[in-house]
Amino acid sequence: MTETPTAAAQAWLTELDTALQRRDVDAAVELFEDESYWRDFVAFTWNLKTLEGKADIRQMLEATLDHVQPANWTLAEDATGADGSTEAWITFETGAARGYGHFRLRNGKCWTLLTTMQELKGFEEKKGTRREKSVAHEIIKGRRSWLEQKEEREARLGYEEQPYTVIIGGGQGGIGLAARLRRLGVPTLVIEKNQKPGDSWRNRYKSLHLHDPVWYDHMPYLKFPDDWPVFAAKDKIGDWLEHYTRIMELNYWGGTECLGAEFDDGTQEWVVRVVRDGSPVTLRPKQLVFALGVSGYPNIPAFDGAGSFLGEQRHSSQHPGGGDWTGKKAVVIGSNNSAHDICADLWEHGADVTMVQRSSTHIARSESLMDLALGDLYSEKALANGVTTEKADLLFASLPLRILPEAQVPVYQAMAERDAEFYSQLEAAGFDLDFGVDGSGLFVKYLRRGSGYYIDVGASQLIIDGRVQLRSGEVAKITGNAVVLNDGTELDADLIVYATGYGSMNGWLADLVSPEMADRVGKCWGYGSDTPKDPGPWEGELRNMWKPTNAPNLWIHGGNLHQSRHYSSYLALQLKARMEGLDTPVYELQPTHHTR
Repeated sequence: MTETPTAAAQAWLTELDTALQRRDVDAAVELFEDESYWRDFVAFTWNLKTLEGKADIRQMLEATLDHVQPANWTLAEDATGADGSTEAWITFETGAARGYGHFRLRNGKCWTLLTTMQELKGFEEKKGTRREKSVAHEIIKGRRSWLEQKEEREARLGYEEQPYTVIIGGGQGGIGLAARLRRLGVPTLVIEKNQKPGDSWRNRYKSLHLHDPVWYDHMPYLKFPDDWPVFAAKDKIGDWLEHYTRIMELNYWGGTECLGAEFDDGTQEWVVRVVRDGSPVTLRPKQLVFALGVSGYPNIPAFDGAGSFLGEQRHSSQHPGGGDWTGKKAVVIGSNNSAHDICADLWEHGADVTMVQRSSTHIARSESLMDLALGDLYSEKALANGVTTEKADLLFASLPLRILPEAQVPVYQAMAERDAEFYSQLEAAGFDLDFGVDGSGLFVKYLRRGSGYYIDVGASQLIIDGRVQLRSGEVAKITGNAVVLNDGTELDADLIVYATGYGSMNGWLADLVSPEMADRVGKCWGYGSDTPKDPGPWEGELRNMWKPTNAPNLWIHGGNLHQSRHYSSYLALQLKARMEGLDTPVYELQPTHHTR
């Protein structure tokens, strides 16, 4: 009789549990394939770390087992599988926490294992049966209402009482992390230069919509309603974030600019200087989180002659959209998401638009991306199959970055076949296409470099039809009224938009803390794939994201809506553990290989 997937998974898990409880590292390691991967989010390593192969796994277990004290490994549900392969969801415990995970077996041995910390023992969120009553059913004089108590706490925080954590940046990343920290009882203050939550979305060009579908984009705890549009408009997202901030009762200082921060070695806290509504305030948090998006400062190339240009020129981040551009000539330098969106916006509003493509770009049609790349994880079909947002996040994380490209290649091969005519038309228009250096497509390119792609929501057809003109090459110089390419082509222009991307996130640290601290932390994003804009050596996890950095009590939080939602959980648990004085020995803090 053939062994069922559940029986196979249970047998393997029992052996792992027995080996780990006996501290028998040899026996534990023998349960893994020679080519195996253990990806751990905080549970064992107090880090975000992937162990590759038996030697790495052995070294991690020898270093952590006595402290971690793993136990009670249990199947969370029946396993699935066929032809010698098995997949299973699991629960487990450590001395400090409860965890959840996933593993894949091939012929009885483990190929991939994901372990994640889900909650700290004794410091659980006050939800479900632990929720607070909020009111004492006793009538006494002088009782203060919920609103009075809330306003009093808000008035004290940052003045009479110091927050444990300050988050610089109040976009979706900072807001979502603050919501998790509030649920964990971590006093947190969000600092945001814009006046209101959501303004970072409202201030972008008016035609902007999310390019990722709704199932991929939920905020922590409070999902979008089930009639929310698949691709929400920027102002709709802005309104959601504003209301979310209020509903989740976050301490949010809008209209507040951070002037600088220094770490006080004596007190082991940060000194953060801000100006709130024109008045200086000094904050002294123990932990400082930079949540300023997925990128650093706008990258504006220093083209010869730019200062002599007589028209308007701006970076894509400053392009408002709309207006009347009838009879005007616009040149957009760049060929990724923002460049396409802005070309479409300018064309809609009457401009004669030219896109300058300086390097190849990956394009994925939105419909194909949703179906082929996201459909099994983030869609109505996925929900019907029992793949919740939470499960989808973990399934995506269960593939280590070493093997993710290989897993993605078939997706984009299918996309190239399905959309062959579309790609042929683009190439006929002169567009330089790629699918990544190894054919692994959009998501891997995003993780490696955060750029180099466009999710087509219509602008590609403008290029195919010639309604948006396309030119290829580098910019040689800019004159008073034109962009001149290196082949001598002159593109007349009344407007130049630099859709030329952004620098690394640690660029913010150079100005707000110090250049030395920025270089100590090192480059953010990318994982050492040794591909364009993601230099080696191999690091295996995104640099400096959501985990301890080489600077004391300094953290980087960011990413798209999906990443901000998922990884904020692990960052919040790391901060909570430190606030409660738990022992958090970080296994193999990532060395800094690249500065700004």
